[in-house]
Amino acid sequence: MTNEKEGDYCTICGGVRPDAIKIRTVLVDGKETGINQLDLIVSGVRDLNLKDDAAAREELLKRAGAFNFIPTKKREAYADALMKEYKAALK
Repeated sequence: MTNEKEGDYCTICGGVRPDAIKIRTVLVDGKETGINQLDLIVSGVRDLNLKDDAAAREELLKRAGAFNFIPTKKREAYADALMKEYKAALK
């Protein structure tokens, strides 16, 4: 019987595998900020075909929060940056 863990982790250190990190830099509140898995997040929300911007913002934040720490005080700034990337992907 195998002992399977949730997720895919480094067999040496137990952390996230370096090849699993896919960080892209965007401007959040005027500062360059790395967001891991940004392309995956944006394409996943795009595939939902949400017509409401508010729903898209919330989904982007939810998905980004699964891969990245989003400070509570910067939540709206992150949402703005994510929406900018999302709108660019819709074109």
